[in-house]
Amino acid sequence: MDLNSLNQFLVVARLEHLSRAADELRVAQPSLSRTIARLESELGTPLFDRGGRLRLNEAGKLFRGYVERSLGELEAGRRAVAEATSEGVRTVRLASETFLTLTGPLAAYKRAHPSVEVELHWSPAEDMARRLRAHDVDLCVASQPIRAEGLEQVQLLDEAVGVATPPGHPLAGRTSVSVEELAGQAFVTARKGHWQRRLLDRLFGARDLTPKIVCEVDELSAIADLIGAGLGIGLVPAFARQTATRAPLVWIAVASPDCRRRLTLYWGADSHLSAAARLMRTTITDWDWTTGEPRDT
Repeated sequence: MDLNSLNQFLVVARLEHLSRAADELRVAQPSLSRTIARLESELGTPLFDRGGRLRLNEAGKLFRGYVERSLGELEAGRRAVAEATSEGVRTVRLASETFLTLTGPLAAYKRAHPSVEVELHWSPAEDMARRLRAHDVDLCVASQPIRAEGLEQVQLLDEAVGVATPPGHPLAGRTSVSVEELAGQAFVTARKGHWQRRLLDRLFGARDLTPKIVCEVDELSAIADLIGAGLGIGLVPAFARQTATRAPLVWIAVASPDCRRRLTLYWGADSHLSAAARLMRTTITDWDWTTGEPRDT
């Protein structure tokens, strides 16, 4: 049971697909199949259900958690040793669902610490706990709750989410609109997994409604332009109204107390954060989101 085999197992467990895992790992699929078979033989039990599509079974899920923590601790040890040397760790790794909100603190961090390399990783919220446990990233910023043990968190921003329309839209003259009144409207939104889409589905689902989605995107910055082009309406956080956009939009409040975004910073409770990561955490937590500047301390 060597480190390479365990790393390969994690990729197969994440993708639940041998050929895609082999492509990502750049190994031959038969070789990868033999690696998984050897692990299962050593453990004395299958780790995957193979009835049709490959699925991680309960034993595999249990084993995956231990592997993630073990390899994560090895990576944390490597970085701790590097930080203890004269060179230290000069990289901080930040994962987020979107970086549009974080451009201010990220720019301030780079100005203050130009020698530190900042790695940005897009990640859906459901992957963040795993990535923190595996020490794949140092910090995560999510716009939806991460319900997992072993994480520390600080809420950064709690803001209303409204609906944006192009000028001239029938709703454009309103100051507030109910979710029921949005039924039947054409929505431009993010793909499943993004926080805007989860919020839209949750708001409509709670009222036994289904949103009419005419456009799904992965590039969140394109939503405003597509709304401005007249393709539909969409959920937009209040913070986005401070961001320059080429498209003229009308922002309307949604009359629902749960139509909000809560931006939260997460890190591993037992993680040894490098000096670079601790400085990044301080920069983000001390940021004043109303003024777009560091908070006076």
